[in-house]
Amino acid sequence: MTGAAGAATGARALLELVRAPAALTVLGDTLAGSAATGRPVTVARTARLTIASTCLYWAGMALNDYADREVDAEERPGRPLPSGRISPRAALATAAALTGAGLTAAAAEGRDALAVAVPLAATVWAYDLALKNTPYGPAAMAAARGLDVLMGAGARRARHALAPAALLAGHTYAVTTVSRKETLGAGASLPAGALAATGTVGLVAAALTPPTAARAHRVASTALLAGYALAAGSAQLAATVRPDTAHLKRTVGAGIHAMIPLQAALAARGGSVRAAFALLAAYPLARGLSRKVSPT
Repeated sequence: MTGAAGAATGARALLELVRAPAALTVLGDTLAGSAATGRPVTVARTARLTIASTCLYWAGMALNDYADREVDAEERPGRPLPSGRISPRAALATAAALTGAGLTAAAAEGRDALAVAVPLAATVWAYDLALKNTPYGPAAMAAARGLDVLMGAGARRARHALAPAALLAGHTYAVTTVSRKETLGAGASLPAGALAATGTVGLVAAALTPPTAARAHRVASTALLAGYALAAGSAQLAATVRPDTAHLKRTVGAGIHAMIPLQAALAARGGSVRAAFALLAAYPLARGLSRKVSPT
């Protein structure tokens, strides 16, 4: 193998390790949290928070594969660690480096963001190394997503972003619950429960949009919530009818991608309509790239 070919193979393995394209599904977390506080969207602040959120997400993905390397050897032998393309030590080092980068970016935004980023990073590590395979796993993953939203608001204004944080956490809980069975199969009640959760999240988000909000904000939020329900619900309904591993995997992938229209709807609810529709552009990109690098 030539040097160029080896470098390309290594880069591909690293992209798979961190599920690089799936980071598009976390870009809107801090946007939704920030919009809930009424703070104006600025390029510099958005960039710092996006870098922090993305690095911590990628760290969690690398750490996930480090923790799951023995299980993946049987269930997902093509992943970078069981296939031998990345060593366990390199995966752990990658997770540590990305965690440090995420905390550094949060610190650059200020102590307010760092005060949320630290427990977020701790939750990510606790989930992957201790809680994932326990009954508390889905709750820990949901907590990480909620904290990511609150990082956009900052510690002092976190109370204003509790609603969007809870809604994205609830969706995450449902997706995580299904993902635990995606390689094993399950009964119809599992995807049916996720479908019910999607409906509940959508209805609650719509109900929380204040009637005093500008008409454009309410219309945009409603349209985006409908898109969210369609993006997640169609796959969940199909898996309810036929809950085999193929349909469950599609349900998990669809649920991950559906984060984007949900985040956009919550951002529009907070008044950031232009930013919400700009964020929505990531949805087809994330779906397209998932055909090259799996988000799960």
